[in-house]
Amino acid sequence: MTAPSFNRVLFSFIVLLASTSASAADFHFSTGSPDSLMATASRPASGPTIEIETADDFLLPQETVLTSGTFTGLIPIDSSLSDVQNVVVEIYRIFPLDSSDPPSGDVPSRINSPSNVAFLSRDVISGALSFSGSTISSTFTAANSVIAGINPSPNSFTGGEGPVRGSEVLFTFDFLTPVDLQAGHYFFVPQVQLAGGDFLWLSAPHGIGATPDLQTWIRNGNLAPDWLRIGTDITHQGPFNAAFSLDGYSVPEPSSWTLMLAGFGLLGLGLRRKRNVRQFRAESC
Repeated sequence: MTAPSFNRVLFSFIVLLASTSASAADFHFSTGSPDSLMATASRPASGPTIEIETADDFLLPQETVLTSGTFTGLIPIDSSLSDVQNVVVEIYRIFPLDSSDPPSGDVPSRINSPSNVAFLSRDVISGALSFSGSTISSTFTAANSVIAGINPSPNSFTGGEGPVRGSEVLFTFDFLTPVDLQAGHYFFVPQVQLAGGDFLWLSAPHGIGATPDLQTWIRNGNLAPDWLRIGTDITHQGPFNAAFSLDGYSVPEPSSWTLMLAGFGLLGLGLRRKRNVRQFRAESC
């Protein structure tokens, strides 16, 4: 291969290598802004207060590293962001992973539900998570809510607990160690511990883009390890989603890594070839 043609091939590989690396840099998932339809409790256990978890799902088409995200909810109007004592972010895989199977039968269905136990959990108190909060609106009303009415079958349907009002707050968080997840179906669970009252996660329209989500699930410490569908089982209002976003970057497929390594190998070969030519010319002088 002549030097000009070799250089053209080498240039093509470098361009392809650069484009492959760039395509691995961006991941963003969002369900959009709150739609005022539903607010559901989500808090860690604290003393006599039992845990409540609200979960919404997201899909990863390929291995992805999550670095940060947001979620939006209500805190009591007489509370402030200084009353936040802890923020927890959990990731669940889909049932029956990390679960006993068959399920207990205490809920109408576990199809497409979160698994029994969390795949990972990060929180501010342990130093694995950082967060900031900002007030979007001092007064925001959701048309319905689920806080205490979380019951096993045959008493799952309650219709919800009616309208709730609070301060609308956007929580922004960062994983202090990024979270590497394989391609698959996952659930995002944010929890906020307040000095008094409950954090209520607000509903949102749907997943946006190529990775839509399905619906929210909820459970408390008494119902665990089972989960209920908020719209389908508890309120009979149809499925809800929750207001959150996730950011990070995708990991190149193995074929992309092979191509990248081949590019580096060809680059090294070109440098060695150029060095040999220089040596030959020097010896010929």
